[in-house]
Amino acid sequence: MRRFDSTSVDFQSELTALLAFETSQDPQVDVRVAAILADVKARGDAAVIEYTNQFDGTSAQSMADLELSQAELKAAFERLPSDQAAALQAAAARVRSFHEKQKMTSWSYQDEDGTLLGQQVTALDRVGIYVPGGKATYPSSVLMNAIPAHVAGVQEIIMVVPTPRGERNDMVLGAAYVAGVSRAFTIGGAQAVGALAFGTQTIPQVDKITGPGNAYVAAAKRAVFGIVGIDMVAGPSEILVIADGNTPADWVAMDLFSQAEHDEIAQSILLCTDAAYLAEVEASIAKLLPSQPRKDIISASLANRGALILVKDLTEACEISNYIAPEHLELSVANPDALLPQIRHAGAIFMGQFTSESLGDYCAGPNHVLPTARSARFSSPLGVYDFQKRSSIIKVSEAGAQKLGKIASVLAHGEGLTAHANAAELRLKA
Repeated sequence: MRRFDSTSVDFQSELTALLAFETSQDPQVDVRVAAILADVKARGDAAVIEYTNQFDGTSAQSMADLELSQAELKAAFERLPSDQAAALQAAAARVRSFHEKQKMTSWSYQDEDGTLLGQQVTALDRVGIYVPGGKATYPSSVLMNAIPAHVAGVQEIIMVVPTPRGERNDMVLGAAYVAGVSRAFTIGGAQAVGALAFGTQTIPQVDKITGPGNAYVAAAKRAVFGIVGIDMVAGPSEILVIADGNTPADWVAMDLFSQAEHDEIAQSILLCTDAAYLAEVEASIAKLLPSQPRKDIISASLANRGALILVKDLTEACEISNYIAPEHLELSVANPDALLPQIRHAGAIFMGQFTSESLGDYCAGPNHVLPTARSARFSSPLGVYDFQKRSSIIKVSEAGAQKLGKIASVLAHGEGLTAHANAAELRLKA
């Protein structure tokens, strides 16, 4: 991993280069995705079947070969070893408990003239959740996408998950059963996004698509935004650790691994005030890496985008962290509560040396679908609010129409919109 010092004259430019990630896709990816989406829109099921057979190495003859029944989801759950089944249920319960507290409610109030103003909160009718199925399987993603939708009141949840070579993962399907997925299809890629966005003869059109995927999925989600809603366009995984040097170095090294093992372009950064501790963590990385099954991915990630950064103090560490706006931020310090008020931008904040990022990924309760690529500066984790929408309520009394009508008339005439003004004026008493 590269070593940086915040006191260096070149530090800001070095940090900017380290964070640089081209979020726009290769133009050829966009061209290919556009063609797939157009084909799915035009031919529906037939196109989805062809692309699935082509890209996933399957031999489906009809959509019936690609849809999983509720009985199949239940059977997958029942095949799981007891510890896996119990872990899924425990994680689901914690995720549901946390998200229950996020529900928005409708509200209203009355003006002194009897005019009623308010906000009505309603759930989306139908959502699609995309579950990745390439380099790894993600049953936790099923829970994190489906459960908040259920809590919000969404009536129908359509899951799509690619199954390369037709290999189905019982934990993913079992998670769909536990989370209450309505329908599930073994499709992925841009064709799955297109099917959810446009609808096909078999797959109903959804109102919103959530969940991460590869470059083709990200490009497809960008392309269909506006036809349907999307949660976000996910970039590579990220972790930033602020340490004071008191956490065992092996723990921090493994926390850095936990994101690096996702992808060669994932990012793991450590900020610390103690140069000797940075060296200790570096030694732990060298010691622990050979035993990791995904060591090649971890090694590439740390070499490509990882960093060990020496900072002047913890206040400066927080300032740098706010600039980076990481997906996952660990405050691995003796008094994390003292630092928390200084943190403005982070997807999720893990406080104290016993709070490993991996607990948040699976079972702590908060959502693990988080903003990446510095987008935590302006966006938030996936939650119940992403599956609810708000409508304004306006019920003007006769007395209120007299007051508001005069104001609206003046403003409408000022804008040159005479019909607007007339509509308000007609309700004024002579």
